[in-house]
Amino acid sequence: MRPQLPFDPIAEARRQWQEHGWPEAAAGMAAVTSIVRVQQILMARIEEALRPHDLTFSRYELLQLLAFSRSGALPLSRIGARLQVHPASITNAVDRCERNALVRRVRHPTDRRTTLAEITDQGRELVAKATESLNREVFTALGIGDDDVAGLVTVLNRFRQAHGDF
Repeated sequence: MRPQLPFDPIAEARRQWQEHGWPEAAAGMAAVTSIVRVQQILMARIEEALRPHDLTFSRYELLQLLAFSRSGALPLSRIGARLQVHPASITNAVDRCERNALVRRVRHPTDRRTTLAEITDQGRELVAKATESLNREVFTALGIGDDDVAGLVTVLNRFRQAHGDF
């Protein structure tokens, strides 16, 4: 972990923005920069929690999505849409999970053109352990209260919706 700064660099950047003639953009710059920094902090914590399980967050998301599905299998195209990532990223994650015997590719039972990714028992076991780690080390230990978490999710959902995310 890096040493803590004695001041908030984003607050200082906001002050500089205002001072250098962009007061109308200062709040937005501070908001965007804060979100980016929070994302960096959260990803570092997520990676730390998943490291003992030899998983990246993208592979964890793939396994959890499959574990949550009714049959434990989904078409690769549906996985990409649900996780909102490029098809090449899904192929890479499935390849890596397949090499580690966490998923397997299977033919769709009724559509020969479609390939499914199916979670294995080993994949289910691993994603359950990884979820315990994430719940304990990240999701229930955000460092802010439940009311703040609920308000944050509400605001971010409005932002995502306003930008066509769903």
